[in-house]
Amino acid sequence: MLDFRLLALDSGLWTPDMFIERHSVSLTTAADGSATGFTPNVTGRVLFIRYLKTDFDNGVDLTITTEAHAQTILTLTDQNASGNFLPRLPTHDETGAEALYAAAGAKVREAAPVVNDRVKVVVAQGGNVKTGTIIVFVG
Repeated sequence: MLDFRLLALDSGLWTPDMFIERHSVSLTTAADGSATGFTPNVTGRVLFIRYLKTDFDNGVDLTITTEAHAQTILTLTDQNASGNFLPRLPTHDETGAEALYAAAGAKVREAAPVVNDRVKVVVAQGGNVKTGTIIVFVG
């Protein structure tokens, strides 16, 4: 069993006085293998996403965005197994250029902010009447 608090504490994402919400989105596909689900409205940063495969077909595609602005948080293509993900978005400087660590360095990334919006989960190629769950941690 994954203890998110220890993972987050080790990675510097969480302190004991920080409030983190956990929202489960259970999904059942239609005959064409598609499904859409939502968290309730949340405010904070998407810190962690857990995909729990129940019986979705292998090769399922999952797209996780904000509902109102369609900001992509995480895209999983041809996913075959459950997994843990710490999605991060690239940041930008005051001119709109991507912020980098050092001149030719790696992109600076930050957890996706969500303000009074729902997190939307879209499934494709999930199989005929198959199920799975996405758990979204917001803090």
